[in-house]
Amino acid sequence: MVTGFLRYLGEVALLFGQIFESLVKGKIRWRLVLQQIVEIGHRSQPVVMVTGAFTGAVLAAQSLFQFATLNMETGAGALVSVAMLRELGPSITALMLAGRVGAAMAAEIGTMKVTEQVDALRSMSVHPVDYLVTPRLIAMIIAMPLLIGESAAFGIIASVLVGTGPFNVNPAYWMAQMGKYTDLSDIAIALIKGIVFGLLIVGISCHQGMCANNGAVGVGRSTTRAMVYSALAILIFNFFLTLLMNMIFPAGLSRH
Repeated sequence: MVTGFLRYLGEVALLFGQIFESLVKGKIRWRLVLQQIVEIGHRSQPVVMVTGAFTGAVLAAQSLFQFATLNMETGAGALVSVAMLRELGPSITALMLAGRVGAAMAAEIGTMKVTEQVDALRSMSVHPVDYLVTPRLIAMIIAMPLLIGESAAFGIIASVLVGTGPFNVNPAYWMAQMGKYTDLSDIAIALIKGIVFGLLIVGISCHQGMCANNGAVGVGRSTTRAMVYSALAILIFNFFLTLLMNMIFPAGLSRH
């Protein structure tokens, strides 16, 4: 089990090395990059907006239920805005993209692998990483921070509607607390996490697609592993990124 895990890490690291070499020496196919931006970014917007909005809404509701017992309802605005930017926005968006985009990447590349289309690219002197992986990586790096910003924005807007609507919190106090405890460092953390999570999704999913075999059964297994491994990597890396980012960008009262 240990040697298999280390071998898997080595294979993924080798793939990232090939991607880096492709970015430095290869020819970037911008047409494919734009197509992937549409697939990853534009078509993921509805699910990102819905999950972001309802995550912010339910977080605001649960916070207000607890804060109401302490007469601290206005503090829920700050809690939701910081949580959506630092944690929930990046994590929820990345998990949704791992299921939607990562699985699609693994299935598409895996199908090309088992039908020998990847070998056909090599026979035409086209490196599979240059053609299949690099455009997806560039598109993910561009689209992921934008999707996270959109998710966090809809979550914060939904929390404002919940707090000032059913819970009758004064909008001026809500916005004042939110502005006091939220600043550009929270946005920076969201963007950094988004780029890291995007790299994980593309690397793991494309690796699974490249390793697919045994026909349709193998493609299905690769697709499932891509989604599961990406989700696990996102949750594990999120913990360590949170500790690191909090040392660089302190949260809450420690920065005031």
